[in-house]
Amino acid sequence: MIRVGTSGWVYPPWRGAFYPPGLAQRRELEYLSRTLNSVEINGSFYALQRPTSYQKWAQQVPDDFVFSVKGPRFITHMKRLVGVDEPLATFLASGVLALGPKLGPMLWQLPPNLPFDPEAVAAFADLLPRTTAQAAAMSEGHSDHVAGRAWTTTDADRPLRHAMEVRHPSFDNPEVPELLREKGIALVLADSAGKFPVIDEVTADFVYARLHGDRELYTSGYTDDALDRWASRFSERARGADVYVYFDNDAKVRAPHDARSLLDRLE
Repeated sequence: MIRVGTSGWVYPPWRGAFYPPGLAQRRELEYLSRTLNSVEINGSFYALQRPTSYQKWAQQVPDDFVFSVKGPRFITHMKRLVGVDEPLATFLASGVLALGPKLGPMLWQLPPNLPFDPEAVAAFADLLPRTTAQAAAMSEGHSDHVAGRAWTTTDADRPLRHAMEVRHPSFDNPEVPELLREKGIALVLADSAGKFPVIDEVTADFVYARLHGDRELYTSGYTDDALDRWASRFSERARGADVYVYFDNDAKVRAPHDARSLLDRLE
């Protein structure tokens, strides 16, 4: 299975350039989901979302569409993975389980100033729920931030996947893929115009890639030759694992077009 999408979908510059002129903002996700087969929810990185939002998003997309959900920066950037039992429970209670069968991997993007600490990474990995039933049970420990609107149930017990994107140079270390492989967490393959480490190691039963731009971070588009190379790489990976690919080069409206072009090469 190969999923290709974008990191988020609410971008004003996309209106009239990717989204048709006059398309209502509330229908943008619906439009995107008819072009691609997945998307990252990145608003959850900046703030806790509401169960009603997750329910609405799930209703707007086809049955076989999948959402990846980006974990809160409060956990990764502020708490730096340490002492996050309650924040993790609160995030899980904020509504992610309301996505039901459309819930895909959870993405944990580490900050560029956080060096590799094997004990901290291992402890955080051990804390993450591996099924939706475990996530629902953990969510009961949420804080008052979601009081009165917590979603602490799941419609079925399904496997829950996690991916980690690393950015500090110290993570370019053989111990990192070894540790994440032991924990069953996917090490994100990130293309970031040379700014952050590029570590191409399969460490789980799925592959997670984020393409931020190969020449200019968050901005440059991918040439036909570059997309051909990525398509070949992901086709090879898909022989033994599910593949999730998200374009984050949104500044000049390249992300949705590049995502569609890559998907065309893979279908």
